[in-house]
Parts: sequence; C-alpha cells; structure tokens
Amino acid sequence: MIPQPGDLSDVHLRTLLQTEQPEGVRSLAARYAPILRFDAREPFSPLAVGYTLFREDGDSPSFPRRIELQPPGCPPAAFAIEYAIWWDWDIQHLYELEHVWVFVDAEGRVCRGEASWHGGWHAMASEGALLLDGDHLIVFSEPGKHAFAPNPLWFHERRDARTLREQTTRRAGFGGVWVTPLFEREIRSFRTPYANTLVRTYLQRCAFEPAWQFTKIFPIQAEQLIPWRALQRWIPERMAGWIQRLAEGTPPEALRFLRIAHRGASAYAAENTLAAFRKAAELGADMVEMDVQLTCDGAAVIFHDLVVDRLTEGRGAVNDLSLAQLRKLTVPGPDGSREPIPTLEEAIVCCLEHNLGLYIEIKAGGAVSAVVEAMQRFDLKHRAIVGSFRPDWVAAVKQFDSAIPTSVLFSAPSVDPVKLAQAVDADYVHPCWEAAASQPHRLLTAEWVKRVHQHGLGIILWHEERPEEIAALHRIGVDGICSNAPDLLLAADM
Repeated sequence: MIPQPGDLSDVHLRTLLQTEQPEGVRSLAARYAPILRFDAREPFSPLAVGYTLFREDGDSPSFPRRIELQPPGCPPAAFAIEYAIWWDWDIQHLYELEHVWVFVDAEGRVCRGEASWHGGWHAMASEGALLLDGDHLIVFSEPGKHAFAPNPLWFHERRDARTLREQTTRRAGFGGVWVTPLFEREIRSFRTPYANTLVRTYLQRCAFEPAWQFTKIFPIQAEQLIPWRALQRWIPERMAGWIQRLAEGTPPEALRFLRIAHRGASAYAAENTLAAFRKAAELGADMVEMDVQLTCDGAAVIFHDLVVDRLTEGRGAVNDLSLAQLRKLTVPGPDGSREPIPTLEEAIVCCLEHNLGLYIEIKAGGAVSAVVEAMQRFDLKHRAIVGSFRPDWVAAVKQFDSAIPTSVLFSAPSVDPVKLAQAVDADYVHPCWEAAASQPHRLLTAEWVKRVHQHGLGIILWHEERPEEIAALHRIGVDGICSNAPDLLLAADM
C-alpha cells in the first residue's frame, strides 16, 4: 500500500522535534512565527520549521541571499528571524523548503516581512502594508507549490493560468526527486529514474484542482520550531525514507509510466513536426520523442531519416542540405496534409508552450553539441532526456554536461542493459524489441526489470500501438513507453 501524506511523521519526525535547543530563542521564534493560509484543497501541510536568528547582517544558511537589518529605504530592524519551512512534498516533487523572513524593530514590532517565491524572494507588503495578526505575519501559499504571496491575486498576476492548473493536475509529480544546491552532495544519488517514477506515481494520486479559496489557516506551532542546522541534517534521511517506503508500497503494475509520443502523435499528424507535437499534447502525452540531426550549415533540425527522399518532395542527405533548402520541403501527414520541417529550437518552444517533456534522439554525431547547448540554454534538465543508438554519442552528452539525463537505445535482446548503461553513464536503457517477437513484452522478465531498477536505471520501451501489448508492458513496471498513438498509453494507465 502506498503511504499517505504525513505517514512518515511518526518516530522520525518526533525525534527531530525533540532536538535540544535554547528555549529562549525558540520562544522568540514562536512569538513571531508566521501564519500560513492554504487553498481549501491543499493536500500537504508543513512538518517542521528550521529557524535562524540574525542580530546583525549575515548570509542565510539555507537560502541564497544576505539578510540585512537596515537596508536603504526600509525601516530599521533590531533583529530578523528566518523560518525555513519544510514539507515532504511539493505537488510536483519530493522535497519542499520555502522561507519567510520576519524583521522586528527595537520596540518589538514587526516592521518588515519577506518570503520566497520560485527560487527568489520578495517583500510581503501589499499596498504598502503587512498583513498581521498581532506579531504574526500572514502569508498566502500557492496551491501545491507553496511559494508565498502577500495576497491571493499575486498568483494569477504572476503565473500563467494554464501552468497554474496543470502543475497541480496533469503535471503532478513530474519533478521527481528534487535536487537543490543546498543538498547537492547528499541528495543527488537519490534522484534515480526509478525514484522519479515512484514519486510521480505517488503525487499523481495527490493531484487536485485548486479551489482558490485560502480557508486553511496554519499557524506555525512552537513544537514545530527547531534550529536550522538540525533540520538540515534531517532532510536527506527523510527523503531516503520516503523513497524506500514508496518502493516497498508500490507494485510494478501501479507505476505511472511516462507517456511518450513517438515522433509526436505520428499516427495522426506528420511525424516530427510541430503539428504532431501539438496533437500529442492534446492526446495527453507527457513527452514527445523527436529525432535531431544537422544541416550542412550547422542548424539542428527535427527529422528522422538521414536522407529526405522517403518523406519529402526533395532528395539528398540532411547534412548535405542547408536550412534554407529544408525550409522548402514538407512532410506528409496521414490525412494528406503537409507540414514543414521544424528546427530543434522551434520544437523546444512548442513543447514548452504545451507543457510537454522532450525525448531527444540524436541521429547524427555532429548534433551532440547543438543538443547540449539547447538543453542548457532552455534549462531542460528536469524535463528532457537525450538518447541515441550510438553509445559513444550518449557518452559525449554526459562529457559535455553530466546533469543531462541520457538514454542508450539498443536492438539486440542479448545485450546486458546494465553494463551498457554503466559504460556510458546513461540514466535510462531503451530496448527496441518491437520487431523481435510477436509478443515482445515476453522478452522482458520481472527479474530483468528488477535488476535494471536496482542499479538506479530507468526503462523506456519501443513504440507500441497494440493495446494488449501496452497493457502487458505496463504490468511489468517500466518507466516510459513510446507510441505513435499516445492516447493508447493514456488508456492503459488509467
């Protein structure tokens, strides 16, 4: 059975909250602890709050900023208290730490308030005034994501409406195990593809539609307050505990695999085109698979074949043609319509607009550096995977940037997937066995899957359009399945 939110708030949490600490400092932190207001349907509550007292300017130990008591143009403070607020869960990932800073003047009055907002921070004054209940600053928490605002209108004024909705519904869990610079060394090893699948599976069950009524009032209690350093030591162990519990409580057939539209929704629109990517989003795909190679003038384009003869009105190899020449060619769709060949940048922008992940297959070695540059420029490391049948190209991607998730594709059932992935530092293995047998899922055994997962690897599978075969693959417990018809994947995962 999959544990519910807060299931681990037992001995492990109680041990943390019993940390010895200076009672006078905790009493001061309790006196000024903020009051959090949550959406009526918010599924997660904070478990612990690490505090740091500043009686002079200094760097925050838990957030990338400097605390200044008397900055120009602001009322002077005698001291400040930093509240590092911990939830086990953000609706999109395992790990959630948000911050509130309360500044108190020489008379003991709250004179300033600040809070975290999607990696940054900002003042909590609304129309020049703080919202207070006595000495307690009141802040509003973004549904599921928990970033703080001085009033509810703030969320809609600064976030796209579709993004606001999808982050708590369709994209719930898609951040997997979150890794921040604060815990890079301690947490990086936890973020395996299988752990990400476990987190995605769990949080998809917690998905919710916000009511946008902030009626859940959460005053931070004195017993939740502990010195920051104690919380910092506790967090990695807490995350490891959750991953272990999820692994123990999630059967293979319950895993929420990635629905990957092969060359976009290519059963319904021209393959590897923006039309196919948009159709994939419409049909509920999580990611789109696309093939990348280079033109003779160095442009990265989305096209599968090494030559254009089969799919277009033209002739010749892609890497012998210029971008201008490719722009004149079109790709036919199943309905007879024709679509232009997109560049990699156009494909990325389209996917970002439609909240799609990208599964990028490198078809030409010259495209490796172009793909890595695009991954870095668009900050795609948490929403894209780069793969190839050429292990040396997969290794080259990791050499350029070790943080980019990679996948190694292979055709022979006799290949040892673990050794192959380890040889090139790949994160996923991708057997392409759709032509190897009438029921290719029988080539995958429970032992094969278990061994791959035990070595920290994820499993992505060939493109499949037979519902019975998709259902069989789902029961085995893989991390992703490709299909020309992504709606079939949605049906299998219901």
